Amino acid sequence: MYENLSAATTPGSATAQTDVEQNLQSIPESARTRSVAGQFWIWAGANLAPINWVLGALGVQLGLGFADTVTVLVVGNLIGMALFGLFVLLGQRTGATGMVLARAAFGRCGNYLPSAIQALLGIGWCAVNTWIILDLVMALLGKLGIVDPDQPNVGPKILVAFLIMAAQVIIAWFGYKAIAAFEKWTVPPTIVVLVAMSVVSWFGMNIDWGYAGPPGAVLEGGARIAAMTTVMTVIGIGWGITWFTYAADYSRFVSTSVPKRKVYLASVFGQFLPVVWLGILGASLATKSGTADPGHLIVDNFGVLAIPVLFLVLHGPIATNILNIYTFSVAAQALDIKAKRRSLNLFVGVLALAGVVFFIVQEDFASTLSTWLGGLVAWVAAWGGIMLVHYFRVDKRHPVGVDRLFDPVGTRRLPAFNWAGITALIVGIFATWLFMYGVLPIMQGPIATAMGGVDLSWLAGGIVAASVYGVLGPRVHARYLPTAPISTAGSAPAAEAAVVNLVND
Repeated sequence: MYENLSAATTPGSATAQTDVEQNLQSIPESARTRSVAGQFWIWAGANLAPINWVLGALGVQLGLGFADTVTVLVVGNLIGMALFGLFVLLGQRTGATGMVLARAAFGRCGNYLPSAIQALLGIGWCAVNTWIILDLVMALLGKLGIVDPDQPNVGPKILVAFLIMAAQVIIAWFGYKAIAAFEKWTVPPTIVVLVAMSVVSWFGMNIDWGYAGPPGAVLEGGARIAAMTTVMTVIGIGWGITWFTYAADYSRFVSTSVPKRKVYLASVFGQFLPVVWLGILGASLATKSGTADPGHLIVDNFGVLAIPVLFLVLHGPIATNILNIYTFSVAAQALDIKAKRRSLNLFVGVLALAGVVFFIVQEDFASTLSTWLGGLVAWVAAWGGIMLVHYFRVDKRHPVGVDRLFDPVGTRRLPAFNWAGITALIVGIFATWLFMYGVLPIMQGPIATAMGGVDLSWLAGGIVAASVYGVLGPRVHARYLPTAPISTAGSAPAAEAAVVNLVND
């Protein structure tokens, strides 16, 4: 992946690349790549996961027809991924991680709140994503005669979980280069498996392409709209929103000399293709039975494809969780935890594995936690609205330099607490809850309930937070504008590259 690095002819460039990833700093231009292929493979790999075909079946399981489900999947992801691409560009533009960039909007210490939320979600998703596929792995291994799928298989599950977690930690240990290489070499064969699965499903399993809903109970009117908004929130626009906080952590490695259009399209298409493809596959399989888990339909019907499908199932959590582990480490560093990134990688791996083992013996708790995590992700809509307003309006008009974001606590170039951002986040999260209609009663807001279950949480949270920050944010930002042009003379290479990239954008 790094054959096109601008530092390829510079002695010690490999060492420099390792060093810049160990401690939290802006990635200098000399350590960036001019290739955009890595962005496509990273985001495609992260979404080639069984969870997406399960979520794709959600519309059918909620009573929607196949056409309605596909429409929501396609339109929702077009919108969600288009917004996601803006955060990708933000990482390329500044060379900084998402949680470091948030210091401008929330304050040097105020940003501890979103950084802590992101770190905790990274641990939770790493554990849940690993646990979620264990039953399917056991079923596939049972198909191959290796285990008895009718038994609890606690020991084999723990062993599989350990091997998956070890692979995830090792890949994330070596940083962006290893993550990009893993995705580059594993996504193509995974796509081949997905093609085979799709062909077998769509041409050999009597899919009901005209499925309009369960017999005698086709959704109409308000119930139909409510179900469509739920799918839109879970795996439409909402799915793209969940990746906002991750985007800059990986695009910061792309050179600013690469056209923004290429970076944007590679990242957005990398997200869009697998999410929609797997979603449609899950929805089509679900037409065979309005309630059956499409994962088990695959196990029961694919026969000789059990081994390649097992590869796809195992690849899914690894490809996703290496991003969770890596992003956890840089989010923890944004909390001013003085530890090397690799040490934090190992820590989250151990902690997540302990969580998986607990989930194996307490499956009810794991299901509840998974639901809670899905609800907590809703905070990202409010966070994203604030960040878009700050970097594409407030700071775009009057840039002050990303180097200040790396100043220590107590700096005078950054507020300790940016009450504009904190207020906007709190109000935005409240608005998100008001319009949310989740599984748990506590996640069913009064406005969504009054509208018959219509879930517009992502829209309400994002717009309200953005609006509040649009009013309050510029006043705080104005207090920290430089009184003279920013000088990069004598500055560290990382800070110099970031300031020049931001001002010249």
